[in-house]
Amino acid sequence: MTIINKRNKKVVWVLFALALGILPLLLQAVGNFWVRIADTALLYVLLALGLNIVVGFAGLLDLGFVAFFAIGAYLYGLMASPHLAEAFPWFAQMFPDGLHTSIWLAIPLAAAVAGFFGILLGAPTLKLRGDYLAIVTLGFGEIIRVFLNNLDQPINLTNGPKGLGQIESITLFKFGWLGIPGVNLGQPIDITENYAINSVTLYYYMFLLLAVASVVICHRLEISRIGRAWMAIREDEIAAKAMGINTRNMKLLAFGMGATFGGVSGTMFAAFQGFVSPESFSLTESVMIVAMVVLGGIGHLPGVILGAILLSALPEVLRWVAGVFDLQSLTGGRLDAAILRQLLIALAMIIVMLLRPRGLWPTPMHGKALPQEAARQG
Repeated sequence: MTIINKRNKKVVWVLFALALGILPLLLQAVGNFWVRIADTALLYVLLALGLNIVVGFAGLLDLGFVAFFAIGAYLYGLMASPHLAEAFPWFAQMFPDGLHTSIWLAIPLAAAVAGFFGILLGAPTLKLRGDYLAIVTLGFGEIIRVFLNNLDQPINLTNGPKGLGQIESITLFKFGWLGIPGVNLGQPIDITENYAINSVTLYYYMFLLLAVASVVICHRLEISRIGRAWMAIREDEIAAKAMGINTRNMKLLAFGMGATFGGVSGTMFAAFQGFVSPESFSLTESVMIVAMVVLGGIGHLPGVILGAILLSALPEVLRWVAGVFDLQSLTGGRLDAAILRQLLIALAMIIVMLLRPRGLWPTPMHGKALPQEAARQG
């Protein structure tokens, strides 16, 4: 019986992998708009998984997580755009052709820098809990956004509110010394005369690989000694400390590990968009990422992924619905389509939280939330 169940699980996973691989090709036939929605959803999956380490595993409320997203995006923007050469003549003399940073260097560098800032954020908040921790992390996120918005003078580092443009797309398998140009994800690949794989589809596969790798990393962390220490801190920090867990180091590790996911996601966002500005990293984005984790199911990886996909895709789907049915005309022009879209999303979130307060797909075991029967059996 066990062998049959294992075979069935393997078949399900194979079919699921095939569905994910075919999905963008089917969406591409309908329009690139739908593939872009899938790309954006995968980016938010990366962000939600990173925040879940801090909020879901360690129980630390972080409302400034978008700051690490911004750090990764601007770091890649500076390394893969002509801005530094245009702003600093000495830089143009050293690198007349620009940096053209490889993505294999940009990803670990963005993860390391974002992780450093994550630890920097966590260090002064070790003794804070609940609302106080939320306020401090919220302030950190706003400080990063304000810095990005104002570091255009006296030294123009971020180009201020104008943002960074002309960011290079990702190029894979490029070996210049062998004369191999590589695959530029910003350009379509012609399969036949009448069919080509578009740029947004190529980015989908790149983001999918990163999302799968992130899920594996998060799962291994969850079942490791580190993950169990985080969950012990989440349930009762005093008891965890009494058991010999170094709560200070574990908290810093949670902030640092979560931030690395934000940095990598920011790098992908900058390469995908080709442009970054401070407006993309507002407080609303941080709140939405927290909502994804809470709505899906705090601490449960499948739930977090589900919440990220729903909350990132739903606004764009409603945008399409508003355009098709011309909802603004139906309301006599009194209600803007964007406002109506936000209203519907807010109502959906309220209804879900009222009906399923632990999320759409909560973890079957959640510490103090365990059913009494399960607690007795344990």
